[in-house]
Formats: sequence, C-alpha cells, structure tokens
Amino acid sequence: MGLKIAVIGAGNIGSALLGGILKTGLATPHDVVATVATDEHRQELEKQWKIRVLGASHNREAAQGRDVVVLAVKPLKIPDVIEEIRDVLTENQIVISVAAAVPLSLIETLIGKRVPLFRAMPNIPVVVEEGATAVAGNRATTVEQRHLVEKMFGALGAVVFVEEWQLDAVTALSGSGPAYVYMVIEALIDGGKKMGLSHEVATRLTEQTVLGAAKLVRETKLHPAILRDKVITPGGTTIAAIHELEKHGLRAMLISAVETATARSKEIGAQIVERFSKNLPPAANPEPAPSQSSGASAKKNRKPKKPASPARKRSR
Repeated sequence: MGLKIAVIGAGNIGSALLGGILKTGLATPHDVVATVATDEHRQELEKQWKIRVLGASHNREAAQGRDVVVLAVKPLKIPDVIEEIRDVLTENQIVISVAAAVPLSLIETLIGKRVPLFRAMPNIPVVVEEGATAVAGNRATTVEQRHLVEKMFGALGAVVFVEEWQLDAVTALSGSGPAYVYMVIEALIDGGKKMGLSHEVATRLTEQTVLGAAKLVRETKLHPAILRDKVITPGGTTIAAIHELEKHGLRAMLISAVETATARSKEIGAQIVERFSKNLPPAANPEPAPSQSSGASAKKNRKPKKPASPARKRSR
C-alpha cells in the first residue's frame, strides 16, 4: 500500500520531488496532493502527474492525514506555513524541509511537538533526475524513515546523509556548485568559438566533455588527478593548458568559492534564526533540557574547588 504524501509549495524542486515520488511507487497519484501559488502551475501539475493540486491557501488541508509532508516553500515562508499546518501535524507524520538555511531546531520550535523531521539540500539538477541531495535528520527519525527519504530523493540522483552542521558546506558545494560548473562550461564554449568553432559545435562538444568526465569519476572511483594524468602526454597540448590554468589559480579560486559560500550560508542561517526567534510565542519556545537545570542546581550545592592551573584553563 502506498504512502499518502503532501508537497507544500511545488515549485521547481517540489515538482521534481513529485516525479520522484510517483516514479518510485512510494505513492499513487490518488494519494499525492500538492499546493502551488498560481492557477497556471496548478493546471500544469494536474495535467503532468494526474494528482490533486490545491492553491497555497489550502496548505492545512493538504497536510492533514498525510504520512509525509514535504515543505518546499522559500525559507522566509516556513514560519507562516508551519503556523498554518502545525495543529494537524502528528508524531506519526514525517516532515521533510527543503528550505535552505532553516535549521532543524527552528522548525522543531515552530511545530511545537516532537515529529520525525528531515532537512534536505537538493540541487537544481534534480529536475532532470541527476541531482545531488544531502539529508540530515533529528533525533525522532528512525532507520526505516531514513530509507524512505533516501528512496524518495534517490529517484532524482545521488543521496548522502550528513550531520546538520555540514549542510552549510553542502550548500556551498553541491547546492551552488552547478553555477560554478555552468561558468566553466560557458568559458569552454567561448574558448572553442574563439578558436573558430561554431556555437553549436562548441556547445555540443563541451556539454558532452563535462558529462563524460563526471561519469568517469563516478564509475571508475578514481581520484580526479589520476584521470587527469591519463589525458596528459609529455610536451603536449593538455599539460600546456593545465600550466596556464594553474598560473591563473583555477583550483584556488574554486576552493575559495566553496569556502566563501559556506561562510555566507552560515550567515544566512543565523539571520533567519534571529529574525524568527524574536517573533516566537512564549509557548512555542522549547523547555530547557533537564541536564541544564540539574547542572545549575548542582553548581549551587557544589563545594568550592581549587583554581585550575593555567594549562588546564587553556585546554578547556
């Protein structure tokens, strides 16, 4: 028997997920519902997938009674959407958020109850089923639920599970990564055109070169440096070109790009938490963990200790 699944906010990523859900047989069209912002998009999805599609004002109706609820809205809309649906969410439902930079802790606080919660970071190639998705879950998730999420995103490409703190680096690498690759593709096409190739020929050769090179890395499992050396011949064209790339710092620029994007992802996440934490109702704030309160009372009853040595202070 298939699952009952709701995709709240079926834009590019959400629409791709609908395809993955239906193609893997996790649910039948009859048991899938989505919400969208425009009537035009609603008609497109109904025609493409034969599912029930509602307007954005019906998020609560879409989420009620579903086994899985996917939050595919923009990050800044997450609080409003959760406010709308949280009273119909139960501990038996799996909630998956694909909203970039919104931490699990904030979503848990907004929901106000313990639910199995996953945070996923897919990239745009999921729309052609060649995406890369990293997933992190909270403590309420089970191994079986992880397998279900893996199957859902696995229909759209590669899936890895990471710790939540690593998602900033994931955002910088695979989330933003297609943009870096598109710049490389564009530059190679222009290089071919500069040397006399037509735009059509340069584009076809470049896209296949990038696709084939990536496929070799994936299928051979060899380090890219080993594969690169297989292309190089002493005194040939490739080593001359690589020398030029190294002189202009291609490797360092790409490494710095990932580093910079990671830092920016952390900044955005902190801004989102700060922005919405101020507006949380008192009842929604999580209670302090028992270990914190017991630790505080223990401090009151603890006998004074001798000051730690300078070496110990530095090691803390």
